[in-house]
Amino acid sequence: RDRDKPTLLPTPLQPSALTTTNNIATMRSRPFIANLDMYRKVPVDLLEGTRRGSILSTIAVLTMTILFLLETKAFFSSQLKTNLALDSNEDSQIRVNFNITMMDLKCDYATIDVVSVLGTQQNVTQHVQKYPIDQSGVRKSYQQRNLKQHDVQLFDATVEETIEELHADGEDAVSLDETTFEIALEENEYVFVDFFANWCSHCRDLAPTWETLAEVMYQAAEDRVENQPDVHNYSDEDYNEAIKVEMPVLIGKVDCVDHQDFCMRQAIRAYPTLKFFVDGEEKGVYKGHRTVIEFTHFIAEMEKEHKGHKHHDLKAAEATEIATDRLVHTKEHEDYATALSASRHLHQHSWSDVEHPGCQISGFLLVDRAPGNFHIQAQSKGHDLAAHMTNVSHIINHLSFGKPFSNYFIKKGLQNTPAGFLDTTRPFDGNVYVTHKEHEAHHHYLKVITTEFDPEHGTKKKKKNGFYKPLDKNRAYQILQSSQLSLYRADIVPEAKFTYDLSPIAVSYERTSRAWYDYFTSLMAIVGGTFTVVGMLESGIHTISSKKRR
Repeated sequence: RDRDKPTLLPTPLQPSALTTTNNIATMRSRPFIANLDMYRKVPVDLLEGTRRGSILSTIAVLTMTILFLLETKAFFSSQLKTNLALDSNEDSQIRVNFNITMMDLKCDYATIDVVSVLGTQQNVTQHVQKYPIDQSGVRKSYQQRNLKQHDVQLFDATVEETIEELHADGEDAVSLDETTFEIALEENEYVFVDFFANWCSHCRDLAPTWETLAEVMYQAAEDRVENQPDVHNYSDEDYNEAIKVEMPVLIGKVDCVDHQDFCMRQAIRAYPTLKFFVDGEEKGVYKGHRTVIEFTHFIAEMEKEHKGHKHHDLKAAEATEIATDRLVHTKEHEDYATALSASRHLHQHSWSDVEHPGCQISGFLLVDRAPGNFHIQAQSKGHDLAAHMTNVSHIINHLSFGKPFSNYFIKKGLQNTPAGFLDTTRPFDGNVYVTHKEHEAHHHYLKVITTEFDPEHGTKKKKKNGFYKPLDKNRAYQILQSSQLSLYRADIVPEAKFTYDLSPIAVSYERTSRAWYDYFTSLMAIVGGTFTVVGMLESGIHTISSKKRR
């Protein structure tokens, strides 16, 4: 039986099968890494070129070239990055730079006060300069510092009588109104007028001194008349006329509460205002010590200036002698008069009020890094100002916070800031704020933002202990501003007010550039992405065209 069964002979293997078998055996015998091959080659005989493929390949090459150039340009350029963080500035104070023109406020009265939650500074003079402005707005060539107005004697302490006691035998200071004022200027060579308000405390303090001055002038005229040879033949009318002729100066007074319109036309802005007139023309405002002897010295100087020092008939000199005899009785009085006389030259008026209505105030303040305000207002140690006559219209030529920028820094040092950054640090520059009505003033509100940015390119690093330390960032302050017109009560003097508040959030700008590995990653993404997208496009076109052929 076994012989009848067919014998199975091995089937000879074909060459291709034999090769495959050998390859599989070889792959099994090699390690895994040696078998890893993501770039297996397709035989060239199996590839077929098409016109469509050539066109798409050209498009792919152009696309990669354009993207490569753009990516290279972006790699070699930098971007400005903005960061927000809590303000870490540890400075206790911040600098405020300003240049403001008060269009209708004299330098005598313009003062700056600083107020913050940490304290108050009144009449700040350090680092502040004031320049008088004439009516045409032209700054004068000389500079005027803040006057120390508190050292002016406001009334004569040697006058012991009250105003009521001095008026017991009549008033020698002539009360004037608009009509009698003009008559007084026509009939008298010299007229000295006190423009006052009956509610003014300084005016009430000055009243006995002013009345005493009028009595001294009357007595000087009376002595000159008594020395005339035929005085005994004078009638009462002739005697009074002779007194008027010999009067060194007419002492007058105008109540600006009763004659408000007249005082406004005389440009009276503060009380008391003491004006001296010669031959009907105003020659200036008295700003010295308000004592009888100092008044007589002033009158004598004005007479000498008008008539000449060598004139044979100077009446005011006699009035000075009478005032001295009347008021200087003790050594204390003599020392008092001598001390005031020694400082007399410090208080001479330096310009005409009519010609210098404005004041340019410039400088800087060091204020606390806390919410607060600084304001420019009209005030005087020796005057009570008329609120309705105070005009604080102003031009802000410059206002900024922090260290001021040099011209070189503005050109070169702001490269690491966005366009228009400089304007955000000084948004008020060139703005004009005019008030057209009484009892009004502009108030300004400033939100101050600390801003830091990298130094300009090429700045040398500072070397310390043999090592270069990183450069400190530049610091500036951006300002968000708003302004409004505020109304005041009739009895309050208006002020130009600047209220500031520091933002708790700080802004920083820095230049950033791409890392080299980011650049190469983008290049590979461009190549791979372009081939993939174009390949997908070609495959889709091929599929659609094949279906149409069928």
